[in-house]
Amino acid sequence: MTTDDPDSAEALDPDVAATLRSDETLAPLVDRHGPLSVEPAADPFRRLFVSIINQQLSTASADAIRDRAFALLDDEVTPAAVLSADEDALREAGLSGTKVDYLRSAAAAFEGEDGLSRDRLTGLSDGEVREELTAIRGVGAWTADMFLIFVLGREDVLPLGDLAVRKGIEQVYADGAELSRAEMREIGDRWRPYRSYGTRYIWAAYEN
Repeated sequence: MTTDDPDSAEALDPDVAATLRSDETLAPLVDRHGPLSVEPAADPFRRLFVSIINQQLSTASADAIRDRAFALLDDEVTPAAVLSADEDALREAGLSGTKVDYLRSAAAAFEGEDGLSRDRLTGLSDGEVREELTAIRGVGAWTADMFLIFVLGREDVLPLGDLAVRKGIEQVYADGAELSRAEMREIGDRWRPYRSYGTRYIWAAYEN
């Protein structure tokens, strides 16, 4: 949701709002787009499942494949359900053989008492979560960063592997001129320890 009400930024946590608004370039985006949240998702594995489907696909294609895959699993998107699903049926839902392999690898990592779980991941640092996730076949740095922000609700992630974030920073801070990643990291340092929130405002600006 976006809003043109400047007072809407007050709905943010006061520390978050004060930090973001101290950046004179970002402050107008906070006013324009209103409060944007960074909160944990209800189901970590389900969100990872969707992130893997979304890799290198258009939104429309990814949504269609996700809906067919969910229907195949009777909306029971669990590690056990994915591991027991017929691989040919998953491919018929539109998943490539590679994506099926990635999804089954993720399911295996989350399966059982010793697998990844919200409780286990919550106790790890951002770097440790990235190590755990990128050890899964098919999960790269971008997917790990999306997981940190949108699944675990981590507040200080700057996902420069995301093209929209890079283009958005260039658009907002350099009128579209190219910036190095080092320059982008310096910009993101202004938002610490709430870079995930700053990222959300960059996304919002880029999408509009």
